[in-house]
Amino acid sequence: MTDSTVLRLNGLSKRFGPVVANDDVSLTLAKGEALALLGENGAGKTTLMNMLFGHYLPDAGSVEVADENGVLQSLPLGHPQAALAAGVGMVHQHFALAENINALDNITLGSEPLLALRRNRQAARAKIEGIIERSGLKAPLNTPVGRLSVGERQRVEILKALYRDARILVLDEPTAVLTPQEADTLFENIKAMTREGLSVIFISHKLREVLAFSDRIAVLRHGRKVGEMATADADEKAIARMMVGADTPKVARTDMAPGAPVLNLSGISVTGRSKRDTLKGVDLMVNAHEILGIAGISGNGQSALANVISGLAAPSEGHIQVDGIPVPKPGPAAMVKAGIGRIPEDRHHEGIVGAMSVAENMVIERLDDPEVQSRGLLRRDAIRDNAERLAQAYDVRGPGVTASSRLLSGGNIQKLILARVFERSPRLILANQPTRGLDMGAAAEVGRRLLEARERGAGVVLISEDLDEILGLADRIVVIRDGNLVEAGSHDREKIGLMMAGEPA
Repeated sequence: MTDSTVLRLNGLSKRFGPVVANDDVSLTLAKGEALALLGENGAGKTTLMNMLFGHYLPDAGSVEVADENGVLQSLPLGHPQAALAAGVGMVHQHFALAENINALDNITLGSEPLLALRRNRQAARAKIEGIIERSGLKAPLNTPVGRLSVGERQRVEILKALYRDARILVLDEPTAVLTPQEADTLFENIKAMTREGLSVIFISHKLREVLAFSDRIAVLRHGRKVGEMATADADEKAIARMMVGADTPKVARTDMAPGAPVLNLSGISVTGRSKRDTLKGVDLMVNAHEILGIAGISGNGQSALANVISGLAAPSEGHIQVDGIPVPKPGPAAMVKAGIGRIPEDRHHEGIVGAMSVAENMVIERLDDPEVQSRGLLRRDAIRDNAERLAQAYDVRGPGVTASSRLLSGGNIQKLILARVFERSPRLILANQPTRGLDMGAAAEVGRRLLEARERGAGVVLISEDLDEILGLADRIVVIRDGNLVEAGSHDREKIGLMMAGEPA
């Protein structure tokens, strides 16, 4: 800690029932510093920042924030308005903007006295334009937010915090839905603001960004701070070791000749309520021994594509073939029977039946298997033994295989789904955000198993918002934009990023 310290967290702890989310965490932040806060999913990063911002009341500990004279003052806990008044701003991973009003009104919303007789829009616009000029965070102020790109909405969120005179800015996964170019521009803007004295804490799982744009790194594991390091002294291997407590195995894809087509979508159209539910005359072929990566910004038709492949959405036009055999009525049961295994994006609502046990969920797609049922009766002992074996093989942790699956953490629900899919050895695996919510070691294991499935002859459709994941695993990459698919033709990060943003290939 130096005289330039603007924030000090002292021994913050938080429990949710028996779960310890944060345990005696202390942290400091200096004026003009960009601090990256890292950790596995569930390590306590967002909980810690929510205590700083007043969304959660700590069970123990205190927070001090420097006033305008640089003197640390105790911050009243559990009061977001107190945090805002002290100069703390927080931008959450999921945007909190009103889509039917313009950017200017979103930025000023809630900042004016309720009893004011009239709004001083001219003064507000002048202040915002001054912030834009200093920060480089350009946004069309007169445009309804619903018509803005994802990157523009992100900038509006940050401008909203800066408009309230934030001197400490917390960003939770700020680039999760941005193209690589948008992410780089955002961080360049943030670095420019830190040179002007803004202090920033950003939560991220993208180590490339962390190494490029942070000054210091703090790591949480199981709710405790396990270490800090200057970014200049860090590399990906050292960070990974600190995050998971061991070296993370590298998953390497080797070249393999593709086999015969496994999945063929021809002229598939889906008319949805929004563009995220819409496809426009899509043609797609996936071969055996091939991982096809679907890259794109969230909300460009990925959900519609996944629903068609898994049988959850019936196309209004087009045809589906699996292993050259037409699927005339592609419902969920028909697609499972055709040999398609599904890792859904929404694991809680689409991946499990929460009222059923872990063991039952592991065999829910095999109810016609004689190992699971005989003469209409479930073979309970065999189902339990199967679950015990898979829980050990896939490291599914929880209260036991006979307990309700809703008691599992998000990461362990994902492991349950992975066990169910991979053990069926399907002809095609639809992997929709398969590593979301998994720590680095578990994510590497998912990659290894997808490559194993590819090697044995399966086709894989990998839908991911993590471009690094796609670049590392996919043999071929297709970009999805506004319900259309375009072959990337290469693994060039910059080119794919431009295509995701709508630039021509």
